[in-house]
Amino acid sequence: MKLSVSLPRHFVALFSVCLLPATLAVCFSTAALAQAPAPVEQFTLANGLTVIVKPDHRAPTVAHMLWVRVGSMDEVDGTSGVAHALEHMMFKGTPTVKAGDFSRQVAALGGRENAFTSLDNTGYYEQIPASKLEDVMRLDADRFANNQWLDAEFKREIEVVKEERRLRTEDAPRAMLDEQATAITFMAAPYRRPIVGWMSDLDAMTPSDVRDFYRRWYVPANAAVVVAGDVEVAQVRALAEKYYGPIAARPVPVRKPRSEPEQTGMRRLDFKAPASQAYVDLAFKVPKLEPADLADLTDPAASGASPATAAGRDALALTVLAAVLDGYSGARLERALVQGKQGEGRVADSAGASSGLVGRGPQLFMLDGVPAEGKTTQQVATALRQQVALIAHDGVSEAELHRVKTQWVASETYKLDSVFSQARELGSNWVQGLPLDASARMIARLRSITSGEVQAVATKYFGDDQLTTATLLPQPMDPNRKPRKSTVVTQH
Repeated sequence: MKLSVSLPRHFVALFSVCLLPATLAVCFSTAALAQAPAPVEQFTLANGLTVIVKPDHRAPTVAHMLWVRVGSMDEVDGTSGVAHALEHMMFKGTPTVKAGDFSRQVAALGGRENAFTSLDNTGYYEQIPASKLEDVMRLDADRFANNQWLDAEFKREIEVVKEERRLRTEDAPRAMLDEQATAITFMAAPYRRPIVGWMSDLDAMTPSDVRDFYRRWYVPANAAVVVAGDVEVAQVRALAEKYYGPIAARPVPVRKPRSEPEQTGMRRLDFKAPASQAYVDLAFKVPKLEPADLADLTDPAASGASPATAAGRDALALTVLAAVLDGYSGARLERALVQGKQGEGRVADSAGASSGLVGRGPQLFMLDGVPAEGKTTQQVATALRQQVALIAHDGVSEAELHRVKTQWVASETYKLDSVFSQARELGSNWVQGLPLDASARMIARLRSITSGEVQAVATKYFGDDQLTTATLLPQPMDPNRKPRKSTVVTQH
């Protein structure tokens, strides 16, 4: 693979920053935001495949994405990494397209393509001239329906996957820390397994494991095609019927619940690895936004939005809390820990906060930091929690709330500049079962979050019983160790 994106365990729900005051004024305009989006249409083919179309005629380009609602969370113990391995094998041919030819054909059309695997889904995309959409839909439909390769292709490609794990995880101390911390943070929830897979599982993986996963989950009713760009809905519908419509319908496997038991005490990981700096990561279990929390809002721009569930309101308030702490240059964590208050020394070289807002599995609120010279990870962890405790005691100012809400509106406005971003958002919303206009609805919800709600969640969700602390303990670096150089050609 040229690039295989494996998303981290904590989905970062922070916002883009408007840099210029004049831009801020425009970004904050509800009218400007409401006028920007193009109409979106969604329909379902007879075989169960969902098709989502968003016309945008500002440039003669198109983003075509195929989303499959299956990720590493759908794997079972012993086959971790199979969703990601299948993503690689989807470029290895069909009865009519030889291994590697998919990428070459897209390049010949003047486009670019790639794929990604996450906890919740697998996605494939192409960005091409609008006139080449039919060619890409033909190629992608063939790949989705007729993936086929020799065992020898798998044996070569699984070595690429292993090398990817070595380069991105095993050679990166923080990645290894994150992987092991996730494994102790979750006991039953399937997020506990790494997306790339455990190396022992990759060593034992067979071609049949990958083929079985493909046959089980790559069915039309478990997939969505998203097209955004210089297209018409009728045109996309006709092409979808022509190329995806003939794929046979099959039932989506029943997913059994794998709920995470309530945590009843702090968990701790001390991880030793050769590294130049220490690092501490605090993970608190928090609620997430559910589709029902957005379903009852009929006017996304309305200021009097209907309330979400209590847990949904808390999830939004936690997202605001993360942004207050670390959502813009000079936010609270940077001022207090990195810059240092007047008369006090710096505690950290860097500090961050994020909160998972949506996902098919349970979500976390993350605090992390790198100690400054002469400081310890315990001092950083204490300082991070003190900033949350300060908000629990004093709340946040209206100015802070206004700033982070403005940034969210700005990010939604700028997102419209990219047809790929539009397509990716629509696909991600579909995976989560959210409405097409979920972002606009979330903005309306966000605007109604009060200082009192932010203060309440800062009080509610940051106790020891909800916490997993992971600390990187640096070990001496080997002065003779040379950086690993991949000996595998990582291409489709």
